[in-house]
Amino acid sequence: MRTLLCTLTITLALLGAAPAHAQFANRSLGLSLGYMDFNNTNGLENAFFVGIDASLYIESGFELVSLSKVAFPRANDKRVVALAPSLGIRYLLLEESIRPYVGSDISYLVVFKDSTSNFVGIGPNVGVDFFTSDSVSLGLRAQYNFYIALNEKTQASLTLSAGISAYF
Repeated sequence: MRTLLCTLTITLALLGAAPAHAQFANRSLGLSLGYMDFNNTNGLENAFFVGIDASLYIESGFELVSLSKVAFPRANDKRVVALAPSLGIRYLLLEESIRPYVGSDISYLVVFKDSTSNFVGIGPNVGVDFFTSDSVSLGLRAQYNFYIALNEKTQASLTLSAGISAYF
């Protein structure tokens, strides 16, 4: 009787146990598509961009992130090239399959036109990543940058993007 009771107890414990959850990987590479509102910074019109993003989980909800964007805005009725790499840190409010976050980036904006323009900026950002599997996420992000340059007024830019990332 005692053996039967122990066997039933162990069987019920095994059947009632929750399934094991895999932990998410801590590095990612991804592709982003978005919109940059240049706010007439140095005569630039708004433009769509393509970006490559990467992240590295540090610890306690903090991640080191990078997003490098290539945009082709119009300036003085001519199409120009704008490169905008950034490096920042973000804090994950949740670390589950839905990951909302807040962060800040340091950005560099270089615009190739008749005379090359260089800007350095800093800006807060917010976003959320939705994991569709253990290694793939879809994300939305918004960022507001303040750009400064020598002999120029402080400029502002709003960036909205959506992306897909692979974690490894």
